[in-house]
Amino acid sequence: MTLPVPVPPAPPTASGALERSVDRARAYAAQARAANTARAYRAAWDAFVGWCAARALDPWANDPAAVALFLADEAAAGRKMSTLRLRLAAIAANHRAIGTPLDTRDARLRAVLAGVARVHGSRPRQAAPLRPAQLRDMVAALPGTPAGARDRALLLLGFAAALRRSELVALERADVRRDERGLLLLIRASKTDQGGEGQEVAVPKGRSAATCPVAALDAWLAVRGDGPGPLLRAVSKAGRVLERGLHPGTVADVVKAAAWRIGLDPALLSGHSLRAGLATAAAAQGAQLHQIMKQTRHKSADVARTYIREAELWQDNVAGLVL
Repeated sequence: MTLPVPVPPAPPTASGALERSVDRARAYAAQARAANTARAYRAAWDAFVGWCAARALDPWANDPAAVALFLADEAAAGRKMSTLRLRLAAIAANHRAIGTPLDTRDARLRAVLAGVARVHGSRPRQAAPLRPAQLRDMVAALPGTPAGARDRALLLLGFAAALRRSELVALERADVRRDERGLLLLIRASKTDQGGEGQEVAVPKGRSAATCPVAALDAWLAVRGDGPGPLLRAVSKAGRVLERGLHPGTVADVVKAAAWRIGLDPALLSGHSLRAGLATAAAAQGAQLHQIMKQTRHKSADVARTYIREAELWQDNVAGLVL
């Protein structure tokens, strides 16, 4: 079942022009959320609908007590707090869309979520940040093949620009501008730019040729060609560069494969390790939070601080003064 779109249908006597206006409004409303968010909400809503069907309940009853029971069962099945919050957000979004807002501050809902957090814990699992030394070893160990050239550019651009997986694979050749100091990447849409206004990220030249994002991109473009289309493209097993771009999941595959090649545990890293690695390494070098947020493009200081907490634990640690 898809999420309802809050656009009223055209009346039965509507003209063709009015029907087309309604169709356009519905199409734009359907784009109000990013595709990944929309898929996650659909899955969450479908889970709730299935749960209600098994208990002869109406999912549209706008009953906080039923939602609280659903979340309790989901927690008992091993769902994480982040998943429970997403389930609740999807259910609330559906009810808002039809004009019957769900009271998400209902005491029963709040009590269940607080109890789950107390019993099961609510700390989110974060991928380990990629250290600069690890990144240097990873790019050095990549083979001198077309796929190796692409992966070197992927790793260094993703790290230096603190890109999300979706942002990295969405880059087009036209989104890269040259500057005497490095590169300017146009991020056309992102998690913190749902309106698609676009954000530019500066990528300076590296201090070492071995880890210079600009040099890595040049080497990849020499293989890929400088024509339009996805910047990072798929490469066949025979080494032929294909026309299609990459899936966001491929970023994690590249990171894990490169980690395995130098003896790191791939299970500890993900595609997000590139973004987290830049923030953590910058904090360790004394960068201020606002400087890190400028590169990561976080809107919330609290969210950005989660990336640098480990570095802050070591800064001015009093134990080092007495032991």
